[in-house]
Amino acid sequence: MSTPHLGPRLRRPVPHPAVRLIVPLALVSVLLLALVAMDWHPLITLDGDIARATHRWAVDEPGLTHAFRILTDWVWDPLTMRLLVAAVAVWLVWRHSAWWLALWLVVACALGTVLQQCLKAAVGRARPVWPDPVDSAHYAAFPSGHAMTATVVSGLLLWLLRRYGAGAVAWRTAVTVAVISVVGVGLTRIWLGVHWPSDVLGGWLLGTLVVALAVVSYERFGSSAPERR
Repeated sequence: MSTPHLGPRLRRPVPHPAVRLIVPLALVSVLLLALVAMDWHPLITLDGDIARATHRWAVDEPGLTHAFRILTDWVWDPLTMRLLVAAVAVWLVWRHSAWWLALWLVVACALGTVLQQCLKAAVGRARPVWPDPVDSAHYAAFPSGHAMTATVVSGLLLWLLRRYGAGAVAWRTAVTVAVISVVGVGLTRIWLGVHWPSDVLGGWLLGTLVVALAVVSYERFGSSAPERR
């Protein structure tokens, strides 16, 4: 007896890889936020031990510390990152007439900044205080604005490069620069004694979460917008 034809099987849509990151990133970010807000002793102790060690190194190595200050205050500064985003947005409009994509990029970065500042105000964590500081910073400590901004900007620009079909060499170069920038800015903030390690970790986690949410939202709502590529 022949088997009845059931027709083609319906395939479940494959979720964007960023979707799989959202829930675990959100859970870990909320957990870290809670531990910081409640001054969880093991975390505070670890933060203090690392901060004191790196501050001693910063005082003992003034040349390296000066180089790190240039990197963090000029190259990886949030203002520099935002100007880079603005330049890319102008390029998207000028070369590709991608108005919606340019607007999405600017709004995603702006929302990341708003989230960062709201969390700083809500948590109100004090920055490290040293008798012999090598640098200074303003506003509350958690999360690190430098680390979060670098993560958001680097992540979104990498996604744009992939979207526009960057070649292998350009892609590898961009990934290398992005990793060095994100990791480097976080480590320099700890070295310069203006952030606790968990501030930087929070910036990395929250920045990655913002990128994942932004990419998923564009794929879901904005990818159908007219765009000349």
